[in-house]
Amino acid sequence: QVQLVESGGGLVQAGGSLRLSCAASGRTFSTFRTYTMGWFRQAPGKEREFVAANSWSRGSTYKTDYADSMRGRFTISRDNAENTLYLQMNSLKPEDTAVYYCAADPNSRGNSPLEYAYWGQGTQVTVSS
Repeated sequence: QVQLVESGGGLVQAGGSLRLSCAASGRTFSTFRTYTMGWFRQAPGKEREFVAANSWSRGSTYKTDYADSMRGRFTISRDNAENTLYLQMNSLKPEDTAVYYCAADPNSRGNSPLEYAYWGQGTQVTVSS
């Protein structure tokens, strides 16, 4: 199994920044660097939505993808030595308020939550106006 633990959420004013972290571990999680890692979020009464993903490509490079509303404000990155995924969030808006989830999958190349096998418990991000 794979365990994912998010941290870094909190309360921030509009225009502020937060950095989320996701620590990955597990008995079979020996190839973190090849897993697709993603961030999703879910606001009250809404469906879980894609935020960003980082997937391993040929030549040991990584491809990143962002939801349109986050592109330019959010940055996804990973530290393979520490088995940790990050999400730097800048210029936060009240509509970014949600529970943010880290997800992992050995094969996913998409933006749908259905394509990810492993999930963290989530961390709350609240942006005040």
